[in-house]
Amino acid sequence: MATTTTRTYGVLSLGEAAEEAAQQGFGLGGPPTPDDGRRGRVSIRRDLDINSFGVNAFYQASSGAFVIGEHAEDGPGASGHEELYVVVRGSATFTVDGDEVDAPNGTAVFVRPGTKRSARAGEDGTIVLAVGGKPGEAWSMSPGESISGFFGLYREKDYEGALAILRPALDVHPGNALILYNIACMESCLGNADAVWEPLEQALAAGPQFKETAAKDEDLEPLREDPRFQALVA
Repeated sequence: MATTTTRTYGVLSLGEAAEEAAQQGFGLGGPPTPDDGRRGRVSIRRDLDINSFGVNAFYQASSGAFVIGEHAEDGPGASGHEELYVVVRGSATFTVDGDEVDAPNGTAVFVRPGTKRSARAGEDGTIVLAVGGKPGEAWSMSPGESISGFFGLYREKDYEGALAILRPALDVHPGNALILYNIACMESCLGNADAVWEPLEQALAAGPQFKETAAKDEDLEPLREDPRFQALVA
């Protein structure tokens, strides 16, 4: 990755970093779908060690596929940020609360928290810069970003390593349903059945939306016939 940092400034090539990010995959992986295309996230804030605001870039190699996945900044992995999206290469079509917004190169789209948004690339190789912050508060790392290294280790079946990322993240975001749920899944993958119940119960209490996920999650297959599990997902 073409990133240069000194004590006083940093430089990052978005084009090169975007291609590298796409090679690493996005999210949990699995068989690609037409909506996935070849997508990547450039962790600008992390790579340049920015500590005053959140900023990332999203890349989509395939026209028509999502460059910004649908979300509203209000889930268990979100931080409730206002977000500014700037199309810095290619073009995109945003959908914001059902309205379509054409966004050619150089367009800025501002979205408030709680507003559902997504964007599809209008050209191959589209890059969208995303800057976010919570009104009236100093920047802090979101639950989702705090576990950003988890997904790669999970795909590699390094469940011990994945768990080692989740535990300190829970210290920063105690009671977070997303982190607790994944801790339960990793304990199950490691065969630590007794260690699954507490984080799973807490996760489903804090985030009832995870009940449907848990009922079908292959990571929790060893628990499927246990009456305690059936009661939790009921």
